[in-house]
Amino acid sequence: MTTLELKNNFHHLIDSIENENLLQKFYELMLRKRSTKEGSLWGKLSKDDMDELLLANEECENPENLIAHEDLKQKYSKWL
Repeated sequence: MTTLELKNNFHHLIDSIENENLLQKFYELMLRKRSTKEGSLWGKLSKDDMDELLLANEECENPENLIAHEDLKQKYSKWL
């Protein structure tokens, strides 16, 4: 999808929302995202936290480490 298509779709999505509270939250989220520098959160992490995230990302690439969504829903159904 091109940038122009994304912008048009974004405008259509916003125009279709009638809930003022949702629009306000969406607006605030977009303002925060626009002012946040790329990678700024990463720079605030400790070395241990960075290592843990990198390891978790690496482990999630291995299908043997993944749990099916249906299995999780069944296991935690009493809390859902």
